[in-house]
Amino acid sequence: MKLTKRMRIFGGIFMLLSVVLGALSSHYLSQFTDEKTLSGFQTGVRYLTYHGLALLILSQFDFKNKIREHRLLFLFMTIGVSLFSGSIFILSFKEYFPFSIRWLGPITPLGGSMLLLAWFLCIQSFRKSD
Repeated sequence: MKLTKRMRIFGGIFMLLSVVLGALSSHYLSQFTDEKTLSGFQTGVRYLTYHGLALLILSQFDFKNKIREHRLLFLFMTIGVSLFSGSIFILSFKEYFPFSIRWLGPITPLGGSMLLLAWFLCIQSFRKSD
C-alpha cells in the first residue's frame, strides 16, 4: 500500500477515534470522573485530533525525493501519538484497575518524544525542499 494512502487511513482513524472519545469524555466520563482526570483524557483526545489532521494534511505534500524521511515521519507520528494519547487514556482510569499500571507513566513522554522527532523531520524535509 502506498505511504500516502496509509497516512490518509491512519489520519482518518485518528480523527474518528478523537470524535468518539471526545464525545465520550463530554457526555459520559464527566459524570463519574473528577476534573483533573477528565482534563488529562481530553489532552489525549486533542493530541489525537492534531496528529490525525496533520497526517491528512501531510499526505497531500510531495515527498518524492525524501521517501525515507516520509516513512520515518509517518512511523514516528503514528507510533508517537498512539503511545502518547493511548497511555493517557489508560492512565486516566488507573483507579479502576485491580492492579498497578504505574509502569505506563514513562510511555507518555516516550510518545511525546517520538512526536517531537516527527515534527523535526517534517521541518527538515520542508527546509530542504525546492
